[in-house]
Amino acid sequence: MASTEAEAGTAGVDGDDAFQTYYNEVKQIEKRDSVLTPKQQIERLIRPGSSYFNLNPFEVLQLDPEVTEDEIKKRFRQLSILVHPDKNQDDPDRAQKAFEAVDKAYKLLLDPEQKKRAIDVIHAGKEYVEHTMKEKKKQLKKDGKSTVVEEDDPEMFRQAVYKQTMKLFAELEIKRKEREAKDMHERKRQREEEIEAHEKAKRDREWQKNFEETRDGRVDSWRTFQAKGKKKEKNRSFLKPPKVKMEQR
Repeated sequence: MASTEAEAGTAGVDGDDAFQTYYNEVKQIEKRDSVLTPKQQIERLIRPGSSYFNLNPFEVLQLDPEVTEDEIKKRFRQLSILVHPDKNQDDPDRAQKAFEAVDKAYKLLLDPEQKKRAIDVIHAGKEYVEHTMKEKKKQLKKDGKSTVVEEDDPEMFRQAVYKQTMKLFAELEIKRKEREAKDMHERKRQREEEIEAHEKAKRDREWQKNFEETRDGRVDSWRTFQAKGKKKEKNRSFLKPPKVKMEQR
């Protein structure tokens, strides 16, 4: 029992050490990438798969999740100037797409709710990888094998967290689009029903109006018809049987 607890504690320490190493390496990468040239930043932001890579606003702005609002604003100004179409007139279309990605990420991080959501996803990605590592080690120990896993390597741990985080962002985006499509379909259906109800009410009103407007004409026509019928009956002649003469003897 004591051995199990010690191993669990060791696994927790190993996980924390791995994450700290991962965190330090991420900061080094951010520092390196932060000085990319405008063309390199544009390429980074619109590379193949960027529609999913850019779902993480911290990834777009190359910021740590714990940054302050002032740091977010400062980074936005720096990056937006680098990729602004006016500063990249030799490649304005791609620069515009990169600028839009930066602007979208910036606005998301200024929204407290959206920022918290992004941080939660990042933390969930890390926790998932750590949990997976523990499960792997547990199974290896049960099988009597070495409990060393590939995620023990700081670089592999970093890649695993990055991939899992990106996957979570992608799954959330897919679900969001599905809800949006469903809501759009429902709004369209409701709108069609409203239009149909409106058209039906309009037809009913027109029918009622025509009915009221032609009532007197219908009554007069009926009266005329009845009068003509009585007149014909009055003028109608009937054949009278011939008189029978009495025979005289």
